Amino acid sequence: MMSTGQQNKFQLADRLVNWFQASQRDLPWRRTKDPYHIWVSEIMLQQTRVDTVIPYFNRFISLFPTIEALAEADEADLLKAWEGLGYYSRVRNMQIAARMMKEAHGGKMPDTREEISKLRGIGPYTAGAVLSIAYGKPVPAVDGNVLRVMSRIFLLYDDIAKPAARVKVEQLIEGIIPEDAAGDFNQSLMELGALICTPRSPKCGACPVNGLCSAYAEGAVDELPVKSKAKKPRNEELAAYIIEGTGEHEGEVLLRRRPQDGLLARMWELPNEQLSFEAQRQFGLHERYYMDAEHVFSHIRWQMKVYVCKDHEADQVLGLPLAGDERSAAGEALDHDSSGQDLREDPRHVKETSLAYNAGQRMNDGGELVWVSAETWRNYALPNVFLRILGHYFADKRTS
Repeated sequence: MMSTGQQNKFQLADRLVNWFQASQRDLPWRRTKDPYHIWVSEIMLQQTRVDTVIPYFNRFISLFPTIEALAEADEADLLKAWEGLGYYSRVRNMQIAARMMKEAHGGKMPDTREEISKLRGIGPYTAGAVLSIAYGKPVPAVDGNVLRVMSRIFLLYDDIAKPAARVKVEQLIEGIIPEDAAGDFNQSLMELGALICTPRSPKCGACPVNGLCSAYAEGAVDELPVKSKAKKPRNEELAAYIIEGTGEHEGEVLLRRRPQDGLLARMWELPNEQLSFEAQRQFGLHERYYMDAEHVFSHIRWQMKVYVCKDHEADQVLGLPLAGDERSAAGEALDHDSSGQDLREDPRHVKETSLAYNAGQRMNDGGELVWVSAETWRNYALPNVFLRILGHYFADKRTS
């Protein structure tokens, strides 16, 4: 005979699965059990809204319809297809994983937790999602939505920012997940967290399991989940340069490729350098000011001022000629304030950048350069901040 606790867990699973099957959103990756499609969608959905992902998913699958196609794709095409989603290491890891599957699994997605977890970029959540949704395996898939839902249902005051809380929730789910509807159960928790059991102003009256929710019964919904605050991203002040071509490059601007490793590796960008706003003012860059821009990563915030100059002025403006020769006398004169202090070495004006981010390489660092026009710049994979800047710039050029 079942205990009351076991009965409640059975009811919880049953109600959630029935609700999901009747009310789930019609999303393209839910129209198939293809593990490749499910994997792609789950990677894209990390830190990204569903509405944003849908067109990216459809385009990605059309361009790279199989694991083998992804494994063999040119990296430039891959980055371009991902452009705008951010967190570009995700798609690079996907290609590495695809190559692993092509070599070790005949181009197929593994169907065991042990083998799928060996693939680059696949952690416990993604493994659980693919195994349960595509293969029907009763494996937990615990993301932020699931942590919030389970914390409220079971009145858990564990800090969900800590790994121990995730382990506890995974263990709870292992005792609940129905073997004949594992995928729908996992998706029901995700869907509930996305649509009803939201972080703020949850719709408890519409919740299919409010009668089984301990936080709802205790009036503690707004207290849960407990989550310690993440460290605020540090600010970095940068100067970015729109270098306009002349002569044969009239109407074009210069892009530079980022280094092979680190943040935004091998993507294209406007030349830029880490330089305090005070130093930028001291160098007289404000006379060439175009716009402000900002880009926020998980642990760093780029605050940019964007300047415009002609290619023949790059030596004076950046302090470095495009050919990467030594600084000119004019550039050297700009290196010091009125007291003789070297602004580029003064820690008040330029900070040391961690290797993880590679912000602000200088023009003579050996990076690959390319001239682009209003017709060709979108052919290059650029981080969102430079997409916004160049979109604004070329739109202004069309109307001027």
